[in-house]
Amino acid sequence: MNNEVSTRDMYDKFVNYVMLDGKKSVAIKIMNDAFEVIKSKGQKDAMWIFTKALENVMPRIEVRPKRVWGSIYQVPQEVRPKRQLFLAAKWLIDAARKKKWTSFHKFLANELIDAANESGDAVKKKLDVYKMAEANKAFARFANR
Repeated sequence: MNNEVSTRDMYDKFVNYVMLDGKKSVAIKIMNDAFEVIKSKGQKDAMWIFTKALENVMPRIEVRPKRVWGSIYQVPQEVRPKRQLFLAAKWLIDAARKKKWTSFHKFLANELIDAANESGDAVKKKLDVYKMAEANKAFARFANR
């Protein structure tokens, strides 16, 4: 985990990412309900599950498009810590929102537990990004141009 962002800051940022239409109280309620679901599933510390899930989903490397002599290459580059948190939160929330047939907080709790155990859709997305970076590592020489 990166040392620049505290657990409380990560939680606050995550609540902001969950928020829709500026309804922060609804987002806080969703997070509290998700933590209750995590606790009801036998996990003792929901905040530890939350931070472990974010750690496991945060990408260290990603591909970014770079134009070189008229061609566009997908160049692997390291990800800044703030962007790591953003991508991890986005992937976790998107994975939970894909499932539609019951309450969002239940799916969010399940996705957080899965990510803490290094499984689930968000971790799969991270692995897909790593595969793309691995496939395009020949273009890493264009990163500093």
